[in-house]
Amino acid sequence: MTVLLWSIILALVVVIVLLYAYTVRLLKKMEGMLDAAGEDTFSEKTFDESRFSRLESRMYRYLVSGATAKRQLSAEKDGVKALVSDISHQTKTPIANILLYTQLLGEDASLTKEAGEIVGQIERQTEKLSFLIQSLVKTSRLESGILAVQPKKNHVGKLLLLAEEQFLAAAEAKDIVLDVSAPEEIYANFDAKWTLEAVANLLDNAVKYTPAGGRITVGAACYELFVRIDIQDTGIGICEEEIPKIFQRFYRSPAVAEEAGVGIGLYLVREIVMRQGGYLKVTSVPGKGSAFSVFLPR
Repeated sequence: MTVLLWSIILALVVVIVLLYAYTVRLLKKMEGMLDAAGEDTFSEKTFDESRFSRLESRMYRYLVSGATAKRQLSAEKDGVKALVSDISHQTKTPIANILLYTQLLGEDASLTKEAGEIVGQIERQTEKLSFLIQSLVKTSRLESGILAVQPKKNHVGKLLLLAEEQFLAAAEAKDIVLDVSAPEEIYANFDAKWTLEAVANLLDNAVKYTPAGGRITVGAACYELFVRIDIQDTGIGICEEEIPKIFQRFYRSPAVAEEAGVGIGLYLVREIVMRQGGYLKVTSVPGKGSAFSVFLPR
């Protein structure tokens, strides 16, 4: 009886050892498959009716399907980039010519008042079209990586002064006070060109949606991990339920539907800031104004 019991135990041990060895070999094969899949060098090696062969065949089909989908997606992205680039190139000269012709017509003293208003409308719509195309090109290049942000240590005060230069005349034309505080001691890590684009878009909106006699305040504050740039206005404000939507591409609030704009500026601001490791915060009260805070890493 004892001999039989030991024989059974020995047989069980042998079975367990064989199962363990088989499991180890199987896991090593699967690890090799996954490593090869990660390196895009996977190919089907086992051709029989075993369960492992079926697993290998399924993984091979899955990876081939994924690689095909990836190539198609890449081809589509390249096609969109090429299309946007072509549109930008092909429309640049016609738009410039239309603007030139409308300016020449506007200087014609023989034009009637009604004709002058039509010429003015043509000029404004052409400028809007030009702005839309340029915004799409910038967004496309940023998203595709053609123009990547390259953050480095830069002076925040210099950034704010450059932004002020762009919009001081527009603010004065609307009788808006543009108060820019440019601290000398604050630095942050950001791409100077792209971040200026983001701040300029925020200032453009502030000037556009602040009525005559209003005020726009721009400043910066330094924290342990981030530098905060604040752009605060006394404009029309934003409803609380709309704040999550304003950074969506082409979103236009019903409250500003009649104003010039295409709804891509804030989307571009968010993309630029996020790609540099920063983030945005918005507070607003309808009828009293808005405050946009840009947080850039130090």
